Amino acid sequence: MKVIPAMEPSATSRSRRSFLAGFGAAFATLGLSPALAAADAAKAAEKALPRKKITDPYVYKFSIGKFEAWSISDGWGTFKEGVTKKMWPPAERAQMQEVMRSRGERPDDMTLYINILLLRKDKEVILVDAGFGNVERDTWGWLGQAMASPEVGIRPEEVTHALLSHSHIDHIGGFAKEGRIIFPNAALHVLKAEVDFWRGKEPDFTKSHRTDNIPQMIKNVRNSFDTLQPNLVLHKDGDQILDGAITILAAPGHTDGHAIYRIKSEGQSLLHLSDLAHNHVLMFEDPAWFIDFDHDPEAAIASRRKWFAELSATRERAYGFHLPWPGLGVVASNGRKGYQWLPEAWRWDF
Repeated sequence: MKVIPAMEPSATSRSRRSFLAGFGAAFATLGLSPALAAADAAKAAEKALPRKKITDPYVYKFSIGKFEAWSISDGWGTFKEGVTKKMWPPAERAQMQEVMRSRGERPDDMTLYINILLLRKDKEVILVDAGFGNVERDTWGWLGQAMASPEVGIRPEEVTHALLSHSHIDHIGGFAKEGRIIFPNAALHVLKAEVDFWRGKEPDFTKSHRTDNIPQMIKNVRNSFDTLQPNLVLHKDGDQILDGAITILAAPGHTDGHAIYRIKSEGQSLLHLSDLAHNHVLMFEDPAWFIDFDHDPEAAIASRRKWFAELSATRERAYGFHLPWPGLGVVASNGRKGYQWLPEAWRWDF
């Protein structure tokens, strides 16, 4: 278990950074741009260093007023041709790659992090999405191990409320398994529009560019809802729970009932972005750039524009499900037509 409330990076990560820095400097002496040097250094590192299998989760503890909060990594997944195969519109993919290079990122790789927010206040324990669930993979399914660790120490039956932002497998998968509810005492809060979409006679994917097995996905989601039915609590946009501490906000597009959450306590607040952004560069640089997972791209773009504009004006603290772990930061204008994600510095003084 790796708990990161006040810990130096591991020797492995330090040595890897040193290795990359050395390569970057070497490439820079050859007259390459810093971004290209970083990309080439990363490729060299992949060849030179063995890939470490990370099987235990990372946990970062922080607070939101009186809420204890943990950002738990449920894992990650990398699309090696993420820009050229999954980002839209195709005519702007070259521009997207150039933006990635300018930030020192690999131009076509997209890593989607899986960040789970866990909250506790008095006797209430709140889980926001549940990741993939306990699966036999090295790259994801770490939530259960993290919750069971001494550093968190919360049993599934102690969770009193669960928030389901939407019903894709990396969010709903950890709530039910083989007909069993994983968090049996938790009221599972979800927008009614989300349940209605998946339980509709023919869920509409005509606007989506998804390339996976949609009929099987629909079947899996419906089975999950059937299992979770005793615990489901349906909501509309703007509903609040826990005496107003958490507000459920509609941000449609990624799915019909995609929700984000505002958590407030003692004058502090955090806006959980759910899947408004799948990458810490692209969707902020231009909110009109979208991933093929979005069910209704135009609605997803409108949601991004609305919430990014608000966040850039207020500088409210935000949390991204798919942004680099631990997923905390603020949204700011980039001085052009778009925005930028500014990650929050890790704090040792919690």
